[in-house]
Amino acid sequence: MSEIKTQHEVSNHGGKTAFKDYVGKFAHIEDPLERRRLALEEIDNAGFGWTQAKMILIAGVGFMTDSYDIFAINLGTSMLAHVFWKGKIPDSTMTLIKVSTSVGTVIGQVSFGFMADVVGRKKIYGLELIIMIIATILQCCLGSSPAINFVAIFATLRVLMGIGIGGDYPLSSIISSEFSTTKWRGAIMAAVFSNQGLGQLFAGIVALVLVSAYKSDLEFANTSAQCVGKCIKANDQMWRILVGFGCVPGCIALYYRLTIAESPRYELDVSEHDNLEKVAHTEAALDAAAEDIAPPKASFKDFWAHFSQWKYGKILIGTAGSWFFLDVAYYGLGLNSAVILTTIGYASSPNVYKSLYNQAVGNLILICAGSLPGYWVSAATLDIIGRKPVQLGGFIILTVLFVVLGFAYNKISDHGKLALYVLAQFFQNFGPNTTTFIIPGEIFPTRYRSTAHGLSAASGKIGAIVAQTCIGTLINHNCPANKKNCFLPHVMEIFALFMLLGIGTSLLIPETKRMTLEEICEKYHGEIDTTKLGADRYVAQQAESTESELKV
Repeated sequence: MSEIKTQHEVSNHGGKTAFKDYVGKFAHIEDPLERRRLALEEIDNAGFGWTQAKMILIAGVGFMTDSYDIFAINLGTSMLAHVFWKGKIPDSTMTLIKVSTSVGTVIGQVSFGFMADVVGRKKIYGLELIIMIIATILQCCLGSSPAINFVAIFATLRVLMGIGIGGDYPLSSIISSEFSTTKWRGAIMAAVFSNQGLGQLFAGIVALVLVSAYKSDLEFANTSAQCVGKCIKANDQMWRILVGFGCVPGCIALYYRLTIAESPRYELDVSEHDNLEKVAHTEAALDAAAEDIAPPKASFKDFWAHFSQWKYGKILIGTAGSWFFLDVAYYGLGLNSAVILTTIGYASSPNVYKSLYNQAVGNLILICAGSLPGYWVSAATLDIIGRKPVQLGGFIILTVLFVVLGFAYNKISDHGKLALYVLAQFFQNFGPNTTTFIIPGEIFPTRYRSTAHGLSAASGKIGAIVAQTCIGTLINHNCPANKKNCFLPHVMEIFALFMLLGIGTSLLIPETKRMTLEEICEKYHGEIDTTKLGADRYVAQQAESTESELKV
């Protein structure tokens, strides 16, 4: 087959320095299967270098912003309490502020996941950051007024910000997956996701710097009632700065996200490029048999027909169910924070300055002790051990840890609880918290990869909402006034049950280690790997050409 000799000009500016225009690079190749083979071969066989590092930075900054915003509000509500509620936020208001973000996240995960499969990855990548930045700035500018309800407007803006946060989950996952080299795809995606831990660390550091900077305005208040005048002003300024800093990484990365190239797999298999038809259409014209092997056009009818088959649907149940069960119990660890902070010497204090300082430092210590090492060990081992063993092992260990916390809660010393807490943090991140993000970005067909990831992520966030609004509120069930949190051990037992159920759903998920995305689709979704067809046909054509030359 003849080739157009003049290659297309390919831009390598902005986001294209990391997420390169592989389709444009080979657009001069007329044979659609050969064009596809060359583009995907260059991606799949690449090593780990500066290009992959830039991919991690551009995609990961969204997760840094996400976790910063969520973690910052946990620290910021303590400051807000002194400004609007004399030190104690009503439980219903606290739940509303925290759940509102999760509700928005569910909306964002489903809607952005669907849109990325309909209009493409490039067209909406960056929009989620814009939403987060706008919502963050509006929150910082919000004030109290007789004409408005501060909590209602604040919660609404948290929902809006949650939509942006939710959109980042499917987009960053599938874009990282579709541009990553096969050998280190798991490490790259885990490194992107590990920015969550860096976001939490960043939020803790900013909070610590703020509290230290305003020390003179806070330390005179030995009780919340004494926090008046400059103490209230200091808290009001601190929470606004703390929340506002969350948009700084997003602003830096926005240009790069808006200027990435379209995912080559989406562009070649689902979309069109420079008036060159997608592979399935052109190949059908060249070879009548190809029309039978090409995957059907994406539609709700085809989505339902595909996933209603148990052999395909069980994978979606496995990814969504595992994420749901994980996030229910993930919230459970937070219920032990007060005990753990007391154990390491950073208990809550009546003094406003000491209370805020201890909260910031204590959480920084806990993040560094369990969360960050877990993320990094995942990135280092996922491509060696595999996704499924790490997820299964994590759920099994977490089940044991929650069983011990639940059934022996009153027999374990505070230092014992600290050890269990750190271990649980570690094995959540070196386990299902990381793999539930990675596997949906690899395991589904290109035409539904983003939608299925969004649905899986949304089910996880629904689990967190269930935990916050239903299970978490049981800690004071039938407790006498002088015995607070008496039902907490039983709540830990409930979370252990959810970890056990996570083991069951993990068994539904196949392994994806060291397989190209096309090999995964062929093995687990019954699609033909046209990259192999292209390679076979190219070899046959070369042989025919050589034979013809010899005859001449």
